[in-house]
Amino acid sequence: MISGTVAAPPSKSFMQRVVAAALLSAGITEIINPSFCDDSLASLRIAQDLGAKIWKEGDRLKIKGGIKPVKRELNCGESGLCLRMFPALASLTPQEIILTGSGTLLRRPVGMMEKPLQTLGVQCESQAGYPPLRLKGPLRGGKAMVDGSTTSQFLTGLLLALPCAKGDSVLEVESLKSKAYIDITLKVSSDFGISIVNENYRRFYIRGEQKFQAREYRIEGDWSAAAFLLVAGAVGGSVTVGGLDLDSCQGDRKILEALEACGAYVSIDSSPGEAGDREDKENSKRIKVENSALKAFTFDATDCPDLFPPLAVLACACEGLTRIKGVSRLSHKESHRAKVLSEEFSKLGADISINGDWMEIRRSHLSSGIVDPHHDHRMAIAAAVAGIIADGKILIKDPACVSKSYPNFFDDFRKIGGKVDE
Repeated sequence: MISGTVAAPPSKSFMQRVVAAALLSAGITEIINPSFCDDSLASLRIAQDLGAKIWKEGDRLKIKGGIKPVKRELNCGESGLCLRMFPALASLTPQEIILTGSGTLLRRPVGMMEKPLQTLGVQCESQAGYPPLRLKGPLRGGKAMVDGSTTSQFLTGLLLALPCAKGDSVLEVESLKSKAYIDITLKVSSDFGISIVNENYRRFYIRGEQKFQAREYRIEGDWSAAAFLLVAGAVGGSVTVGGLDLDSCQGDRKILEALEACGAYVSIDSSPGEAGDREDKENSKRIKVENSALKAFTFDATDCPDLFPPLAVLACACEGLTRIKGVSRLSHKESHRAKVLSEEFSKLGADISINGDWMEIRRSHLSSGIVDPHHDHRMAIAAAVAGIIADGKILIKDPACVSKSYPNFFDDFRKIGGKVDE
């Protein structure tokens, strides 16, 4: 039986952007509730390599900004955001910089970054559209076209870096996906004193020679990680997750819409509860989700594709045929996520099929089996949550891959009654 209360981990999406903003600030930024997942650690390493001074004081992380590269090669680990966000920041210096990574990151496309950066004054060359990426600035203001159809992460980098360029800039953006991630970028920029004019996500006006203002910053709870815990409550009993901001610009807060659509009981409590220091007492809420008679639902995950894994688990417990839109957004994740979800969950007895841009899932009685997450952190977490409704044990290969986004997942899973044998 699943039952318990746990705090949402800090958002790595906010953390990585705040690290970038702190790097661009002249003073000292103090981060409260910092994230130390693998992707966040990658952003901290790159910030240090670009000249930031970083240290801990108690439960706070302090960053003294200023770009003055101390390394020529920056290793992004397996962080897609680092690979696509930091090139624009690194290009603020005239020093030649190479960005590379490891594992599946080396198969992430970066070719869409070359022409816009070149237009903005940067010498930029990839390896046939993939990492490593070789850069030599400085980045200057100007007008550039940005293709947002594959990822919004490169646009995030430009929005953070161009306010520091000498000239003003206009970015024309085509086919932007994941607008919520750009909302996070714009919020962090604004919080650090930067002004950007957003014209319906199609055109951005950026004044040059602006100054990022160092400040104290609390990292809010991560809706992407919390989605798995909330689904665990919906399919297995009752779970309360603290430290979540209902007004967050994180797109994955839409998990509440899916939970309500399928008939799960969802309640909201504004009291701090048991989440401890990881909560923002003013803005955070405790979200409680309880199991009920679950029914199939239809959901558009085009702008929140990271919800596919928890939604797939939820759909397996819902009577009828669930349809989730946005499969086209899953091909350039840590794995080809639609294919992996279908193949690996089918091994457990899930009835999953792909129909164009839709994933269709019928209620399924899951059994024991072995799941290979293909080094995809969200697939590994989804498999663990699927174990709640499976008849037998589910063996997860490479469970340590959860550290990319949620290193304490298995500890938190135990807190809510999840059974984990190691």
